[in-house]
Amino acid sequence: MAVWDDLVGQDRVTEQLSAAACDADALVTAVEAGRAAGQDAAPADVSGSRMTHAWLFTGPPGSGRATAARAFAAALQCVSPDRALPGGGPGCGFCDGCHTTLVGTHADVEIVRTDLLSIGVKETRDLVRRAQLSPAGGRWQVIVLEDADRLTEGAGNVLLKAVEEPAPRTVWLLCAPSLEDVLPTIRSRCRSLTLRTPSTAAVADVLVRRDGIEPELAGRVARATQGHIGRARRLATDERARARRASVLKLPLRVDDVGGCLKAAQELIDAAAEDAKQVAEEVDTKETEELRAALGAAAGTGGRLPRGTAGAMKELQDKQKRRSTRTQRDSLDLALTELTGFYRDVLALQLGSRVELANDDDRDTLRRIASASRPEHTLRRIEAIAACRQALDRNVAPLLAVEAMTMALRAG
Repeated sequence: MAVWDDLVGQDRVTEQLSAAACDADALVTAVEAGRAAGQDAAPADVSGSRMTHAWLFTGPPGSGRATAARAFAAALQCVSPDRALPGGGPGCGFCDGCHTTLVGTHADVEIVRTDLLSIGVKETRDLVRRAQLSPAGGRWQVIVLEDADRLTEGAGNVLLKAVEEPAPRTVWLLCAPSLEDVLPTIRSRCRSLTLRTPSTAAVADVLVRRDGIEPELAGRVARATQGHIGRARRLATDERARARRASVLKLPLRVDDVGGCLKAAQELIDAAAEDAKQVAEEVDTKETEELRAALGAAAGTGGRLPRGTAGAMKELQDKQKRRSTRTQRDSLDLALTELTGFYRDVLALQLGSRVELANDDDRDTLRRIASASRPEHTLRRIEAIAACRQALDRNVAPLLAVEAMTMALRAG
């Protein structure tokens, strides 16, 4: 299996990255050959090649930005002897370099993602220091920053100098939803690749082929998520996710009066809090016990911490609290995304459009709401959902923002 196999519906991007990996491979091979001959090997020079030291992967949610970055990182570290053969190319998917990169254990590949609301200056400085190191054993030092849009302004300025003046064999791979989500000074120094939303057929195919999902279910969740690979896989494999989505899609039928609007808003907030609680139960207890053990506390929750270690425990608790806030926001935003898709389907029926409906299984409900309102009402409802998402981004109290939205959905 080649490293590009999981990059769904991105043929153009795959072709560009594969070509760049070939040039990168040739550069490093030339340096290593010079060293073997006892020559003073110059740093790899990427000027004039299809390879560069900084890349920016952008695309809508679910398009596979992080998947593309990881696949490229694996291709850069590929050590298969077949890569040098005609038609071969780096990125075999089987060699030690490819495998360890894809599973996240390669010593020269740092993959950074965050469960928090932002990436700060301290974390970014640590990355920059790492980026100055020579590869320990691989062909390149690769930093994959999956959430470049979450860099604070200060962190972005720290990263800028590293991107401007990279170490000779260091490659930065940044991922963000759009170019506008990254500081102009950083994106101007990166080679940009824009991914598109894959077709529902392509997503369904990969779910069947790679995850063993039944074709009928794969097609249904691919349509429901409109090509979002990660959400489609979760819906296909997690019954709780399907139940939560079904509950969200009942909301348009429950906003007939003020009481129904307020109750529906509270239930959305409660569902997001429950998601955050589930994450905490799975992760927080394990993290806390591991830290207590590392600090020298006795096993179990009753062990007393040594003096001077309370600060480390408080830092972990603060991190867990921020992660809980992020999880609640992400869960709520997903619900709002699903509501937007629902009303988009309503609008498609009202206008007689032939676009594929994300919620084709609920066609009767869609028709009921479509026949009871006009297209301009549906557009105002979609705008109300967008306004709620913007309010949440501005840190408006979630319950107030969602209540305002449900009242607007009622008014149409």
